[in-house]
Amino acid sequence: MLNWAHIDSVLLDLDGTLLDLHYDNYFWNEFVPARYARNRNLSVTDAKTKLLPRMLELQGTLDWYCVDFWSRELNLDILALKTELRHLIKLRPGARSFLSYLRTQPQRVILATNAHLKSVALKFQQTGLAPLFDRVITSHELGHPKEDQTFWEKFHLLEAFDPKRTLFIDDNLTVLEAAARYGIGHLLWVSRPDLTQPTRTLTGDFTSLAHFDDLLPSDCPRVMR
Repeated sequence: MLNWAHIDSVLLDLDGTLLDLHYDNYFWNEFVPARYARNRNLSVTDAKTKLLPRMLELQGTLDWYCVDFWSRELNLDILALKTELRHLIKLRPGARSFLSYLRTQPQRVILATNAHLKSVALKFQQTGLAPLFDRVITSHELGHPKEDQTFWEKFHLLEAFDPKRTLFIDDNLTVLEAAARYGIGHLLWVSRPDLTQPTRTLTGDFTSLAHFDDLLPSDCPRVMR
């Protein structure tokens, strides 16, 4: 699928790419509405009816990804709720093996995520992934989400890389389209970010990725897989 000789940098998304998106989907679609409903003596259905339009309104913005914003907006301790549900934080199949393989290679490995720093810290604590990256860059650090070209411009100021010789893997088509506009040369779309849901059908021009094993060279020792 890839010619690694043509890649110097690997940029990886977190939620839905390295981690099973079920945690986040369940958290925002079920867990948060239930707690919001309990605090306001609402039915869960009424809570969802109230919250969903607001969430959709902010989708793709920095606030949509911000733990602190939603804590203020909903008068809930979002980080505490995320921590309460941390047992659902799971790696997608092959993710750790892929990252471990990359540590043996010359490519620079960078986490490029829209996740809030507090969410990243919780997920690193739960998975132990932090040592497998050369660098972690979040959209909150740059002040713009990955959907925005300004994110990529500021990212490039922090991290010297050749876009044409960079691999970026994400589960969000809008983010991949933004990366393509910036000139990222190798783009992969995760076809099944939520492991409780069916595989999605690709509607864009990107190559889909089902399993990280597909990126490992054929002579890679099985222990790495």
